[in-house]
Amino acid sequence: MTDQSTANALQDSTPASGESVPVRQRKPDWIRVKAPTSKGYDETRKLMRDLKLNTVCEEAACPNIGECWTKKHATVMILGDVCTRACAFCNVKTGMPRAVDVTEPGHVAEAAARLGLEHIVITSVDRDDLPDGGAGQFVKVIRALREQTPHTTIEILTPDFRGKMVAAVEAIVAAGPDVYNHNLETVPRLYPTIRPGARYYASLRLLEEVKRHDPRVFTKSGVMLGLGEGRLEVHQVMDDMRTAGIDFLTMGQYLQPTPKHTKVIEFVTPQAFSAYGAIARAKGFLQVAASPLTRSSYHAGEDFAQMRAARELQLAKTGQLAKVQLAKTAKLAG
Repeated sequence: MTDQSTANALQDSTPASGESVPVRQRKPDWIRVKAPTSKGYDETRKLMRDLKLNTVCEEAACPNIGECWTKKHATVMILGDVCTRACAFCNVKTGMPRAVDVTEPGHVAEAAARLGLEHIVITSVDRDDLPDGGAGQFVKVIRALREQTPHTTIEILTPDFRGKMVAAVEAIVAAGPDVYNHNLETVPRLYPTIRPGARYYASLRLLEEVKRHDPRVFTKSGVMLGLGEGRLEVHQVMDDMRTAGIDFLTMGQYLQPTPKHTKVIEFVTPQAFSAYGAIARAKGFLQVAASPLTRSSYHAGEDFAQMRAARELQLAKTGQLAKVQLAKTAKLAG
């Protein structure tokens, strides 16, 4: 979903053969971030290598990796580093994945314990080759975390489990994650070119299914901007999300991972992101994160704490209103 944080725009070049090569688009100043160099970054990287864990921070070339890893925050990507789909925006490798690693759940829990995580985000590649789409591995990871680090809150970011969604969601929700994230990624019109292996309304149904099984689980979804979407289309996606009961919306700038991936149509300004965020909050989301560098798991722990507090406040207000209504009813009856 993103390009290397340390890479500036590539210079146009022509090989000796005379064939032109794709040119990476130059990013505006508000997108650029510092190269990842810190003791915390090196320690986090070493731990991931020692435990043979993949991270979406690396595989998707996230621009926030330096900041997050310095704080010893990492988003673990389970089920390997090879995806069975080929989305036009994504930097993760496509192909035939390897067998599921049975030691992975234990390693994820060990990493969370050694990093002292209060909140962890677990995501995965698409695994259309597996009978359950990989849902069973999510369940095992959640259980391992609950056993080894019971005070760590757990956020999962899953694929759509195409053709296996209902059973997959039921099993995962029963395992007890605190936050269930599944990204819509873009507006429905752009799905055929940007996310051809998925279906917009199937993704919405997945998030509705989470709430149907357990309304207490927070649901979350994100979209990328800058792919050619229209303003009213983005507003409609917000409305669709609220209809599905989604609690948390993330919005970030799409960045072209390599010159071969789909191009950036527009670099959306920070001011435009702020405007979208204000509209989303007015529509009733418990939590909204909207900025050029926002990613699904960026500041996830802090956002979770704020979202939980917002729900508690909302429930408290609802309870107070119910008491007022009961008092009015009693007064009328008297």
